[in-house]
Amino acid sequence: MIWTAKYARGPLARSLLVNMVSEGEGTAMETQEWYKCCPDLLGESLRPLFVESHLDSGTKAFLKQSIEKSNWLFTQLYHSFVSSVLTPLVSRTSINGFLGRGSMFVFSAEQFQKLLKVGPDWKAEKLLDLGAGDGAVTEIMRSHFREIYATEVSPPMKWHLQRRNFKLMGIDEWQRSGQQYDVISCLNLLDRCEDPLHLLRDIRRSLVPNTGRLVLAAVLPFQPYVEVGGRWQRPQEHLKIQGKTWEEQVTNLSHDVFRKSGFEVETVTRLPYLCEGDMYNDYYVLDDAVFVLKASNVTEDSGQ
Repeated sequence: MIWTAKYARGPLARSLLVNMVSEGEGTAMETQEWYKCCPDLLGESLRPLFVESHLDSGTKAFLKQSIEKSNWLFTQLYHSFVSSVLTPLVSRTSINGFLGRGSMFVFSAEQFQKLLKVGPDWKAEKLLDLGAGDGAVTEIMRSHFREIYATEVSPPMKWHLQRRNFKLMGIDEWQRSGQQYDVISCLNLLDRCEDPLHLLRDIRRSLVPNTGRLVLAAVLPFQPYVEVGGRWQRPQEHLKIQGKTWEEQVTNLSHDVFRKSGFEVETVTRLPYLCEGDMYNDYYVLDDAVFVLKASNVTEDSGQ
C-alpha cells in the first residue's frame, strides 16, 4: 500500500492550506481528482448505480484537523521516536493505537447517508464494524443504530473502541454468535485479511434477511497484503482483480468477486481514504471504492 502524501512547507504555507480547506478551495489541492469517475468505463449494469461524491464539510474538517496536528513539532518528534523503537516488535496499527495517532477517514455522515439512501433521522437496530481500528469511522455511523458492535485485532485499538462504549466481539466470534445485523461495514479490510471470500460468505450469512446491507470499501488498485509481526506478506487466498483503471477494477470486483459471493451492488462511489499525517506529511490519501451491497437471490457457489 503506497499512501500519497500531501504536505506544505513552512508555517505560512500551512496557514494558507488550512484556510483553503476551511473556505472550500478544493481545487487548490487537486481534491477533485479524489472523486473523479468516468461512468462510461464502468460496466453497463454499474453505470446507473454510481453515486457522485464531492469534498464536503466533514471531509474538510478532517483535513483541517490533520494539517494542524502535523504541525505539533514536539508531539510529532515523540511519535517518530516511539514508532522507530516499537516497529520491530509490534504492528503499525498497534503503534498508532498506543500513540493515539493515525486516525482514518473513509466517509462523512452525509456521504454515508447518501450511499445508503437514508436521511439523517434514519434508525436501525444493529451495526457491526469489522476491523474498526480506533472507532473514528464507526463513530460517524453511530447515530443511526441502537446497538453497535465492533471487531479489532490490535489491543490498543480495542481499548479505544471500549472507551467509545462499542461492544467488542472476537474476530472468530461474530460469525458464530447467531446474531444478525442491519448493516455490516467492512472498510478497507478485504485486502488485509487471509481469506477474503470466506469473509464475504460469513458477512452474507450474518445480515438481516432482505433488508441487511454490507458497506464495503476497497483500496484500488487492489494490492492484498497482511501484516504479521510487523512484516507484510501475501494472504493465503489472493484475489486477483483485473483492470488497469479504477473503473475497470470496480467492474471486475462487482462481477467476479461480489456476484460470485452472493452479493449485488446497490450503490458505489469513489472517495479518498484519508489518514492523519506526521511530521513529514500533513495527511496521506489512497483511492477508495465504497459499495453498498445486498444479498442476491443467487445461491452461493460452495466452490468459492
